[in-house]
Amino acid sequence: MADREREAGSMENSNSSAGQALGPNSATDTAFFGQIRGSDPGTDADSYMPVPKKPGSHNESGVETAEEAVEPAEPDINELCRDMFDKMAVFLQGELTATCEDYKLVENMNKLTSLKYMEMKDISINISRNLKDLNQKYAGLQPYLDQINQIEEQVTALEQAAYKLDTYSKKLEAKFKKLEKR
Repeated sequence: MADREREAGSMENSNSSAGQALGPNSATDTAFFGQIRGSDPGTDADSYMPVPKKPGSHNESGVETAEEAVEPAEPDINELCRDMFDKMAVFLQGELTATCEDYKLVENMNKLTSLKYMEMKDISINISRNLKDLNQKYAGLQPYLDQINQIEEQVTALEQAAYKLDTYSKKLEAKFKKLEKR
């Protein structure tokens, strides 16, 4: 930052010395470059810009001289500042608009998310209600389920008794046949 300030200061000093050398007070300027039409030789150096004469011009000694490059006039600093502030205002307006749009988008997303959660809440309430109903119905069926379990146990016991009876009857039949043969 300090280097930039030093460079700007040195450029300012060189420009001011160049302006003094190219100013209307210089005797060689008017002879070599001529003077801007309508300019007053008594004005300050910033409003004076040397105009080169036609190419191939000769000075009094008859020697051809080279033309010096003329720098364009510096634009008005106030106009540049105004332009910079206008562009900065447009930039900042764009940034604020983008940020505002982002907040609106986030707000809309939050609203949609809130609605989705409300729907999910309603669904979960319905599921909870249905689960309670199923639990009550199951509790109402529990005595019947207990009776079914008891009947199943009795059927199993009866089946075991039937197998035993079948085995016993087969043994008895075998003994009867044996006795008959005798």
